[in-house]
Amino acid sequence: MVIGDEPHRPYDRPPLSKEFLTGPYDEDRLLLRPTADPANLDFTLKLGRKAIELDVEQGRVMLDDGEVITYEGLVIATGAQPRRLPASAGAEGASGLHVLRSLDDARSLREDLHPGKRVLVVGAGFIGAEVAASARQMGCEVTLIDLASAPLDRVLDSASGMAIADLHRSNGVDVRLEVALDHVEVDEGGRVKRSVLSSGDVVAIDTVVVGIGVVPNTGWLSGSGLTVDDGVVADETCLAAPRVVVAGDVAKWPNRSFGGRMMRVEQWDNAIDQGGYAGRRIVAAIKGDALATPVEPYAPIPWFWSDQYDRKIQLAGMPTERAELMQGAVADRQFVKAFLDEDDVVQGVLCWNRPRQAVLGRQLVAAGESVAAARERLG
Repeated sequence: MVIGDEPHRPYDRPPLSKEFLTGPYDEDRLLLRPTADPANLDFTLKLGRKAIELDVEQGRVMLDDGEVITYEGLVIATGAQPRRLPASAGAEGASGLHVLRSLDDARSLREDLHPGKRVLVVGAGFIGAEVAASARQMGCEVTLIDLASAPLDRVLDSASGMAIADLHRSNGVDVRLEVALDHVEVDEGGRVKRSVLSSGDVVAIDTVVVGIGVVPNTGWLSGSGLTVDDGVVADETCLAAPRVVVAGDVAKWPNRSFGGRMMRVEQWDNAIDQGGYAGRRIVAAIKGDALATPVEPYAPIPWFWSDQYDRKIQLAGMPTERAELMQGAVADRQFVKAFLDEDDVVQGVLCWNRPRQAVLGRQLVAAGESVAAARERLG
């Protein structure tokens, strides 16, 4: 049985900020296994239903309509939800105010993006940057703001982050850094019309898109007995409790590939891989079958990509404070960087329009190779 709070059949999320937003993809193209009949796959889909309570001791999940479901094994993959603007921003309930996480979010935002529309994107992370690129390609006038000194400052080194800022500026986006949204003003009809920034600047707007990160969906687990700390905490095999495993954006576990570092990964690739692993792990937990138990802990090399304009940005592994240019030039927006630990071991590789090197980089991180090996293979 699969329970999901959205009314839609399972679909692909990455295109929501790109191909679906700009038009090439319709909703049918988003569907995962669109021709598959759940009845033939021997499982039940309960869509538009939300889990609100978990009793680990009794092995029961309560849904928002009062139904109680008992289980032999449970996979928690409740994902995350977007952060919202504080009430002090004055935009609560205003039309023209968007986040982007779900298909319904994307539908609503797409209706608001037309040539000449003035769009303010709050947050220059991957989602904010992708939405800004899509809106600009659709002919909108786009302003992108972030409180940080460079886009993606929590993920990339400053030079690489500023390359993203320069990419957007060269495509006509008004990028403003080290500035926040103070508040939004609305017109008589309740639609956003002006934004006032922390700098005091006023930006006329028709649409606001908020991309300031996500929060894992764990509120329903209060009192469940599970350990919740910015996600559901599990062991290195994704087991959070007897007969309970976690996967995807909500999962937090020690990744042996990075010295047991506690990790919660908000990436499509990880959600797919961890979901498959969690499925095998829960079967082993139910059956107690040593042969079914995963031989190795779940220890992936995180992998992320972002398409913005004509640039494909790919990141394998985990960035560190030490970055070394391996190939190309940042100013040319076509380069390869390696991220190193204190022992000069490669922890991550960032590639701009270098797909072959991105594959090699992931292999280097997985093998725990030295910077010397990275220079030889990536240079």
